Amino acid sequence: MMNSSRIGSNVGRTFNAKLVPTNRLSFDARNPRLSDIAISETNQKRILRMLWLERNVTEIVDSIVTCRAFWPEEPLIVAHENGRAVVIKGNRRLAAVKLLTSKELQNDVGVSGVPEIDPQLRRELSKLPIIETTREQVWDRLAFRNIVGPQTWDSIGKAQYIERLHESYDISLEMIAKAIGDRNATVRRLYHGLKVLHQAQYAGVFDPKNRFYQRKDFAYSHLWASLGYEGIQEFLGLKNGDRDERKPIARKNISALGELCLWLYGSHSNSIEPLVKSQNPHLRQLDEALRSPRGIAALRSHLSLQSALNAARGDARLLLDSLIAAEKNLREAKGYLSTGYSGQQDVIDTINNIRSLAISLDEELATTETKKKKR
Repeated sequence: MMNSSRIGSNVGRTFNAKLVPTNRLSFDARNPRLSDIAISETNQKRILRMLWLERNVTEIVDSIVTCRAFWPEEPLIVAHENGRAVVIKGNRRLAAVKLLTSKELQNDVGVSGVPEIDPQLRRELSKLPIIETTREQVWDRLAFRNIVGPQTWDSIGKAQYIERLHESYDISLEMIAKAIGDRNATVRRLYHGLKVLHQAQYAGVFDPKNRFYQRKDFAYSHLWASLGYEGIQEFLGLKNGDRDERKPIARKNISALGELCLWLYGSHSNSIEPLVKSQNPHLRQLDEALRSPRGIAALRSHLSLQSALNAARGDARLLLDSLIAAEKNLREAKGYLSTGYSGQQDVIDTINNIRSLAISLDEELATTETKKKKR
């Protein structure tokens, strides 16, 4: 069924694929898809269970059963590390094969619903095509496929992979960005967001496990996206001057970082809900509030995000905003009058109230203008 194949990497090397026993292959505990939990490389069954439950291995199982074969043109990428043959690319495929070929393993990890296969397919799946290499040799190929390709990692997984490439393999952020065709500085933003998160954790001002919403996924994108706003940058001391790449936040601003994390994620232990429920519009509103000392004071007084935004804008801005909104609504009401009015008393009463308010507002404006002229 499976013949030797050859594959080229983006670094200009060509590797030979060969068949090896499936039971000699190990899952990669350093895979950023598993970034949300701490897994030892020896805890292979836990990795397998997580892949089955959360990484949609079933679609690969069904595909293998339907095709009655593995795919020789898609060998697993394997690195020999700590005496193990670690699959650094193809963990979902490996999980599918291991479960298809072992009823005992299905029982051990508590997996059900795996279809039975005949002895011939079981024999063929007992060996899989692999390419032996190192992480360093294929980092660019894996980066492109896993950061921007289908079945991408979540944002914190991407950030951790970028961190590993940059710090463990000494690959510049510019080179990583070039390898994946990044034109929006996403690589640098993901990396620096992770460094900021680490600073908050190490300083003890934020623990992701203590966020208000205890759902499984950590909304890391809230943090790294927030760092792109100028008001938030200034609040954290990031706006002016060079900053340390691996410690972007100065020590004097760590407490401000803790405040930002509280507004982004809240606190489970203190029953504090986050101010940012969704990035749009809440990140933009938080940024605007942080551009004003009054807005910052309101946030620190535990007022709502809208109250902090109002404080930051001031009465002059709020007056104009209210008048513009009133004018817009009145124009819309005028358009509906001919088709929506049929003698309703509440419509008449509301129009009379608007007239009275408009007259009162005009009188107050005239009084204010007169006082100004007398000064």
